Amino acid sequence: MSIESDIQQATFRSPFHRLVVNVLYSGNWIGNAQMRVLKPYGITLQQYNVLRILRGKSPEPVKVSEITERMLDKMSNASRLVDKLVLKKYVERTECPKDRRAVDVVITQKGLDLLKKIDASQVQWEEDMHQRLTTEQADTLSQLLDQLRGSDE
Repeated sequence: MSIESDIQQATFRSPFHRLVVNVLYSGNWIGNAQMRVLKPYGITLQQYNVLRILRGKSPEPVKVSEITERMLDKMSNASRLVDKLVLKKYVERTECPKDRRAVDVVITQKGLDLLKKIDASQVQWEEDMHQRLTTEQADTLSQLLDQLRGSDE
């Protein structure tokens, strides 16, 4: 399906206008699909992002400020997300021994176990994407998005 039929708009001001609308629409489409994957596990896309960041650094602690820097959604309130994950016992927060004003966060075994379950669903979702794009197309699209954002890679 084309962006024109999806949003019922016949024309765009320019190819770049069409691109912007298409990227925004597609980003929301992917985000909604990811939320459907995560819904059975009772976490949000932003909470999932925090858990993945922590798993990537595990067993080392991560400061809330570093989580904020690495978040996919820069508008997320990492401190509030961490608080919610603490309540669910997926993470623990402690005072940083080197800087008492900073807070260290580590993923718990319960959080790691949750991510392992989600990984299986995530792999299935990615395999479903393979029905829409080849590996080469996925690589090309990813490179084009990097180029659009001005990445040096």
